[in-house]
Amino acid sequence: MDNLYAREFLDRLIHERRENYGALSRLIGRNPAYIQQYIKRGSPRKLDESDRRTLARYFGVDEQSLGGLADAPASASPVRKGGAAVRGMVLVPQYDLGASAGGGSLDQSERPAGRMAFEEKWLRDLGANPSGLSMIRVDGDSMAPTLSHGDDILVDRMDGAARLRDGIYVLRLDDVLMVKRVALGLSKDRFSVRSDNPNYPDWEDVDPALVDVIGRVIWAGRKVG
Repeated sequence: MDNLYAREFLDRLIHERRENYGALSRLIGRNPAYIQQYIKRGSPRKLDESDRRTLARYFGVDEQSLGGLADAPASASPVRKGGAAVRGMVLVPQYDLGASAGGGSLDQSERPAGRMAFEEKWLRDLGANPSGLSMIRVDGDSMAPTLSHGDDILVDRMDGAARLRDGIYVLRLDDVLMVKRVALGLSKDRFSVRSDNPNYPDWEDVDPALVDVIGRVIWAGRKVG
């Protein structure tokens, strides 16, 4: 993993999640300027393994996105089939947790339970950055008929708060991970969080500071029959 990319990726995470350099430096037991110096100056050249692991778990990403050699969030490295490399495929991690489309579920796991292969060109045609993708499962029916209970959704974590627009997003509110429709209003500092199923409530005039935008849902797959 290119060190410059890892620094840029971490910087984007910090800004999208509304974190700050000093707090993250203290999180890994370093001086308050440590993370800022790493990102802006490249000093240290790369993160210590234990620091990288702590930050990856804190943000819910895999270590390769922060400069590690394993557990890539989604890598353009060739998928292997029968010992032969299959070029142009990307492995996207699947997380064993549900984004609630109902009453709410807690995000209790940050380690990938598996991976699914996608064609890199197809992902880029969707407008996605293959390095920032995750797959999780819909829990509940508040987004029906658009999304059903048990659907697998592809989430672009690089398309978060900084580019927020009308669409379906995975959000964290009060430690609850949920998938909902976001609708922007006339005021840029407020938005609505809505359910496609009319039997569930909506939240109007939401303060963005109270919501952690995890990423935009760009694709969904479901079992037929």
